[in-house]
Amino acid sequence: MPKLGLAMTEGQVASWHKQEGDPIAAGEEVADIETPKITAGYESPAAGTLRRQVVAPGETVPVGALIGVLAEPAAPDSEIDAFVADWQSRFAAQSTAEAAPAPEPERIETQFGPIQLLEIGPSDAPPLVLIHGFGGDLLTFFLLQPLLAARYRTLALDLPGHGGSTKKLPGPDPAALAAAVAAVMTARAIPTAHLLGHSLGGAVALALAEQEPARVSALTLVSPAGLGPEVNDDYISGFIAARRPRELATLLAMLFAGETNPITREMIDGVMRYKRLDGVAAALAAIAAATMPNGRQTVSLRHVLADPARPARIVWGRQDRIIPARDAAGLPSHVRVTLFEDAGHMAHMEKPADLARLLGA
Repeated sequence: MPKLGLAMTEGQVASWHKQEGDPIAAGEEVADIETPKITAGYESPAAGTLRRQVVAPGETVPVGALIGVLAEPAAPDSEIDAFVADWQSRFAAQSTAEAAPAPEPERIETQFGPIQLLEIGPSDAPPLVLIHGFGGDLLTFFLLQPLLAARYRTLALDLPGHGGSTKKLPGPDPAALAAAVAAVMTARAIPTAHLLGHSLGGAVALALAEQEPARVSALTLVSPAGLGPEVNDDYISGFIAARRPRELATLLAMLFAGETNPITREMIDGVMRYKRLDGVAAALAAIAAATMPNGRQTVSLRHVLADPARPARIVWGRQDRIIPARDAAGLPSHVRVTLFEDAGHMAHMEKPADLARLLGA
């Protein structure tokens, strides 16, 4: 059972994509794993033949438990049985030890008010700041951040108006929100950092690179705002107006590829609680009015990517229904563009391992 996020302690095998006896390639999705926050595809860590489904669909087991066995087709069943028995015995002994607690977000004071931040990774590693999108929070990186923390000092933050940060905006546009990101970097004594921004967070990252170019060593932008004129107003206005979990679930499904909504009820309930906080509705409405009124983006930041000295990567899900992937066309040749065929607006949640590999983690 993979650990999908720092706080995950158990997961459920929602379904198997492969049956016993099927050949499997390394990196191929073999099962869907359901956690309290999301249902995600599980990629096989190796190639082989699926010889045993140890955990049945619908069964919940702890992180680290054996869910399936890959082996050569010629391996006798007795060897598979012995392997499973040995693993289960060793896992039972290991699970008696208390697991280390997951790192918790903290609130730091800035001139713009308190900003919530989750920092993980070696303190002496290159810093990487993660900036979420409109209506999101640092938890949208819960699948990606642990993977990146193997190589980077990662800092995921809640923008003003979002999550656990102040609901008072320094201003509703990306430039003002970028100043809050810079304040976090200053508070953490980080003179320059690689910025990874998603959607609105992509525009915020671009704005900071424009304002203070020396503070941004590299850019990774996932479905970023600021590169084209279009945005899905049905989603933006619907998200602001949603008052019921069912409404919100329908909207959140638009963020992902395909017809299946991988968001769980727990995550929906968390978003509903956030939307009911004092100041949230006003902050979201102000940001939407300033940056994307009536389905049109008002801020263009394509020119920031013209500098060939700053590494820049664009990642987009080709099935993005919020901001069209065609906005990645026509960028300078030094900007690396990766399109995920089977991802939507949330490529960092739909393809976290692939994105982490692109960043060398």
